Amino acid sequence: MTELELQHLRREKWRLEGDPLRTSEDAREFIDSVGLCLVYPVRPMPQLPTFVAATIGSDQKLPTRKTAFSDPRTRHAEDLLTRLIRDKSAFEGQLQGETLVLSPQVFPYYYTLASDRMPRQPLRSRERGKASLLSQHVFCKLDESGPLTRAQLQEQLGGALSEAGLDRALQELWAALKITRIDHHPGRGDTWATYYHWAPDLVNEGVRISDAQALSALISKYLDGVIAATQEEIEGVLSPIASRARVAEVVRALLAAREFTYTPSETRTLITVASAVAPPAGRVQRDAATRAFAPRRRNG
Repeated sequence: MTELELQHLRREKWRLEGDPLRTSEDAREFIDSVGLCLVYPVRPMPQLPTFVAATIGSDQKLPTRKTAFSDPRTRHAEDLLTRLIRDKSAFEGQLQGETLVLSPQVFPYYYTLASDRMPRQPLRSRERGKASLLSQHVFCKLDESGPLTRAQLQEQLGGALSEAGLDRALQELWAALKITRIDHHPGRGDTWATYYHWAPDLVNEGVRISDAQALSALISKYLDGVIAATQEEIEGVLSPIASRARVAEVVRALLAAREFTYTPSETRTLITVASAVAPPAGRVQRDAATRAFAPRRRNG
């Protein structure tokens, strides 16, 4: 595969050749095809498609999240994304602080690795101990009375609560996959709900899946969405939710199981899914990935 061929295949799949997403059905098909994408480009940009580029049909002079408010091209993208979220055709997570959009098929695997797998419990960060008291209050209020807008939350939690403080709590809970945006209205803003109330089946599936199976599935879908990638690119995209060492272990296991294959390019070696039509996580993938994780688990 030449670099030119790879770029052409990516641009076609990512809707960058003057064929933008126009309808909700277009957007739904795009999310299902790529599995996961960022909403806006970031710097440095990981090897991922962006939703806003697909709605524009080009990757030239794209708006960022910070400049989106002043670019009229983003209105269509935001409207389409809101529709997808509203009808549960797409789900949101975060990647390095930026909004990540995931298909319903991919979301459970992401949830396995990015959450604490305790969807009914208030946030308790494994890195920092107990979360802020306000975050716990916000979670409990959404659990009891949600879905709620920010204004409704502020009213129920006490009128003296600052907007900045509430925004920080919402962001903390959202990043941990405790809550999610389920709608947006220009006048009312975002509406929030707990993830386990909004998507109980997908959340429960994510709780049950093993780390090995989830990582295997995410890597497979990522490769399907980008056509081919280097080992470094795979590790770079998934390192926020799994260590580079574990990503490398699973890739090696799937290469050994012939689920993945090396594809030489002019200047680098790429990895692709061996089958043109590969499921996100087949039995062989799960077994191979489980073997890759087994020594680490036996050794504690």
